[in-house]
Amino acid sequence: MNALQQLELVDVEAQEEQQRFEITSLDSLNWVFRKVAALKSKEAEVKSLADAERIRINQWENGELLAIHSSLNYFEALITNYHAQQLAENPKAKTLSTPYGKSKSLAKKAAPKQVDKEALLTYAKEVGFTEFIKEEVKWGELKKHLYVHEVDGQQIVIDEDGQIVPGVAVEPAGVSFKVEV
Repeated sequence: MNALQQLELVDVEAQEEQQRFEITSLDSLNWVFRKVAALKSKEAEVKSLADAERIRINQWENGELLAIHSSLNYFEALITNYHAQQLAENPKAKTLSTPYGKSKSLAKKAAPKQVDKEALLTYAKEVGFTEFIKEEVKWGELKKHLYVHEVDGQQIVIDEDGQIVPGVAVEPAGVSFKVEV
């Protein structure tokens, strides 16, 4: 915004305090256009400054949060390691609780895991599992009819008839930990 536009804004404020302005000639129309141009210039200036500050504040926020998230990950890893040790010593220590938070262990058993949708769809069609098909395999429903079985030291997925199911892998059993504060 230049000095002339600054003067126009001062003039606008004074005019607003007096009375309602009327355009009665080309000169007064020209005067109004100058005021509009000055106000639009000021508006652009305010928006530009606000955008610059938003960018700066977002960068600051991201920098601050990066350090915080790094520390959170570190401390949650410490909690998980400690809880895993406690669980190894005492299998009943599924939840560790203090006045400031809890660490919960969640055990999950080996379960079928879909890895090749096309092979699984072909299999479901061949075997007659049509009630589980809707353009693709209804994985949530079909999974209830699949089982993890061990053959020669390897875990495989079989159906109710004992047939190996292609397109499915075994998701290994494990323990996960959930930190609550």
